[in-house]
Amino acid sequence: MKELLARLSDWHPDAPPVACVQVVDVRGSTPRESGAFMLVGEDWQAGTIGGGCLEWDCVHHARTLLRQHETEGVHRFVLGPETGQCCGGRVDVRITRLDADLVTGLQQQLTGQEQAWPVLVLFGAGHVGRALAHALAPLPLHLIWVDPRPEEFGPVPAGVDARVTSGWERILADVPAGSGTLVLTPNHALDALIVAAALERGDLSYVGLIGSRTKRRRFEASFREIGLPEEQIASLICPIGDRGIRDKRPEIIAALVAAELIERFLPHPQQAA
Repeated sequence: MKELLARLSDWHPDAPPVACVQVVDVRGSTPRESGAFMLVGEDWQAGTIGGGCLEWDCVHHARTLLRQHETEGVHRFVLGPETGQCCGGRVDVRITRLDADLVTGLQQQLTGQEQAWPVLVLFGAGHVGRALAHALAPLPLHLIWVDPRPEEFGPVPAGVDARVTSGWERILADVPAGSGTLVLTPNHALDALIVAAALERGDLSYVGLIGSRTKRRRFEASFREIGLPEEQIASLICPIGDRGIRDKRPEIIAALVAAELIERFLPHPQQAA
């Protein structure tokens, strides 16, 4: 989606021609939902309508449309043995040459989806924090990455809001209800302060803390001492990314946490409909 927005922003009437391939209707089991679209140029494509023979054929039709200077075509695909895909559904696809009105409409569609993305605040720019920022950057969420040490960030992925500050309280207080937090600072005392403040809000969808079960027990004891309710303490996710895989390499931890966030935190299309 982020690549699609960038491609649409770069489009202008004098640019080389581009086709939009959009799913306009589906029946039964299909790779993508109605409304999904991709952009196709003469030697590039961005986005996906589901891959496989369906997408391959649509890219071919799109480039043929561009070469023949046509403006629009509609194609129906039955996903059975004759197409090399056994989904069993039916997909109607419209292929349209980009113009200013279509670009505006597609941008509005994507912007509306983007505005519904949840906010996730990542506290900490150490080894795992950096791996997580890169793993999470492509996902449909607004990622705020916080650390007071500018040298720790390294290259910041596109679309990530990196903030060099120790003022975590204000950032945590300002995020909307339903947001999430991931706490991975190098200081356990600071971890405890951030997590306690996040739990105390009571309206966050995900509060995650890197660490062991022993760390969790110690933190739980301290939270009880300050009077946090048991239901709020129980909502803490620690260890994060605990999927039975004992691998402490930052990239592996980041992949496991990303999978957990997709399951627990990100709204799925059928849920958002």
